[in-house]
Amino acid sequence: MSAKQRIILIALSICLIFTFLFSLGLGAFFILPGEVWQVLLAKLGLSSVSPDPLKVDVLFVVRMPRVLLGLLVGAALGVSGAAIQGIFRNPLAEPGLIGISSGASLFAVLIIAFEALLFVELSEWLGYYLLVFGAFLGAGLTAFIVYRIAVKDGRPQVTTMLLAGIAINGFAGALTGLMTYMATEQQLRTITFWMLGSLGGATWDNITVIAPFILVSISFLLCFGKALNAFALGEMQADLLGMRTDKVKLWVVVLSTMAVGASVAVSGIIGFVGLLVPHTVRLLGGADNRYVLAGSLLMGALVLTLADVLSRTAVAPIELPIGVITALLGTPVFLYILIKEK
Repeated sequence: MSAKQRIILIALSICLIFTFLFSLGLGAFFILPGEVWQVLLAKLGLSSVSPDPLKVDVLFVVRMPRVLLGLLVGAALGVSGAAIQGIFRNPLAEPGLIGISSGASLFAVLIIAFEALLFVELSEWLGYYLLVFGAFLGAGLTAFIVYRIAVKDGRPQVTTMLLAGIAINGFAGALTGLMTYMATEQQLRTITFWMLGSLGGATWDNITVIAPFILVSISFLLCFGKALNAFALGEMQADLLGMRTDKVKLWVVVLSTMAVGASVAVSGIIGFVGLLVPHTVRLLGGADNRYVLAGSLLMGALVLTLADVLSRTAVAPIELPIGVITALLGTPVFLYILIKEK
């Protein structure tokens, strides 16, 4: 990586740390940044000052799980988007393009609509995590179907994978619409809220469930920077350089599915992060995928944390769906980039 790229990554890291601290204090019950820092130090045993118990509860029961979930989901969407764009050699690609998000949403809607009829025993056993498990299963199953359709002569074809993803997206969207049409009023409210995306359901249990999937997947995806740089030259050239392109494509799709599936399972559909963040990172510092993957991790976490702050403070005490915030902010920026760069 160049010196400029390292500086950008350091700047993004510093911005992320400050955003993390400030977002913990923002909300209906405002806590000053100094008090947030004091509570954190006291919790770590590094300060002898006893913080206000109410502020401790607000920070560690309500806000900390939500902010950490935003960091995890944002990082997962950013890195997955960068990896998918690298493997397809297309800056307009994103995990949703190959059906990951639509498959997760379809299975989640099926569980919401038919939980009382078909999933009673599973619901009693898994409780809230039935929805998480269903969304994760839907993401994985959809990605597997798309990948199998794209395989020809033992090798996955990128173009076929894209077209299969578009077809699966349309089919899953139609079934989701049908389930929405058949849902009761209460189910419809739940489906609508989930489809628009939210971090409002964040708990420490949620983080414990999805953190291993997200952390493992993005850790491995960060190791594919050099391989994705070879892909930028074309698959034939990557083969000539000794790259096992089939395995690279398989692992990138599997790891991206794991990260996005886990994210969608707890936060619903959040658009534009996986599409816009990697593109912005490239505009800032270049197309070296080692830099792009790391930058997308940091910027994805930063963008989603800021979007969550807006969602819970813009029209407080009402909470806006975070998917609406990312779409409202992402669409004008993306159109500006398209018009400027052509």
